Amino acid sequence: MTILNLKLTSGGVYFVDKDGAQLSLFSALTKIIRRFASYLLDIELYLLWLVGYLPSHLVRNSIYRLAGIKLGRRATIHMGARFYYPANIVIGAGSIIGDHIFLDGRAKITIGSHTDIASQVMIYNSEHDLSDPSFKALEEPVTIGDYCFIGPRVIIMPGVNIGRGAIVAGGAVVTKDVPAGAIVGGVPAKVIGERPLKALTYQLGRPRLFQ
Repeated sequence: MTILNLKLTSGGVYFVDKDGAQLSLFSALTKIIRRFASYLLDIELYLLWLVGYLPSHLVRNSIYRLAGIKLGRRATIHMGARFYYPANIVIGAGSIIGDHIFLDGRAKITIGSHTDIASQVMIYNSEHDLSDPSFKALEEPVTIGDYCFIGPRVIIMPGVNIGRGAIVAGGAVVTKDVPAGAIVGGVPAKVIGERPLKALTYQLGRPRLFQ
C-alpha cells in the first residue's frame, strides 16, 4: 500500500517516487526539501498575481523588483501579469509590457530597451520533451531585442531570439528566431515583410496611470 510517497510492505516502510520506484533516504529528503521550496514559490507567485492588480505602476514595479525582476529605468509592467520564476526576467529601460502578460522565467527572459509588448502575450521558457519516456521538461532562454513590437496575444516559445527592431503581428506563434527588422506573422510565424524604419531612436510614451 502506498500513502503520500510512503510504501508500506511486510518488509518495512520505503520512500517511493511518483512512479513507485524506491528512493534512498538521501534522495527522499532532497525531494522533500524541493517540494517545500516549490510550495514557497507557489505562495510567492500567488502574492505577485495579487500585486498585479494594484492600480499603481510605482507600487507594482517596486514589488516586482523586490521579487527579483530586473526592471530598467522607466520600464513598466501593466496590470494582471503572471510569472513563474521572477528572478530570471530582465526588462530594459523604457520598455512597456502590456496587461495580462505571462512571463515564464524558468530559463532567462531578456527583453531589450524601448520595446513595446502588447496585451495578453505569453512568453514560455519550458516545454516537454515529447520523445522522452518520462516526459521531462526542456528549458531554453528567450531574448527580445531593443525597439521591438510584439502584438497582442502573441505566443513566444522556448529558445527564440527576436532581433532588434523586429515586429511580431498579433496572434502569431513564434517558434523560430526572428531576424532584426523583420515583420513576422502567422502560426507558426513567418517573415511577411521588413520594417521600413531603420534608425530606431524613439522613446515610448508614458503608460496610462491606472492600467
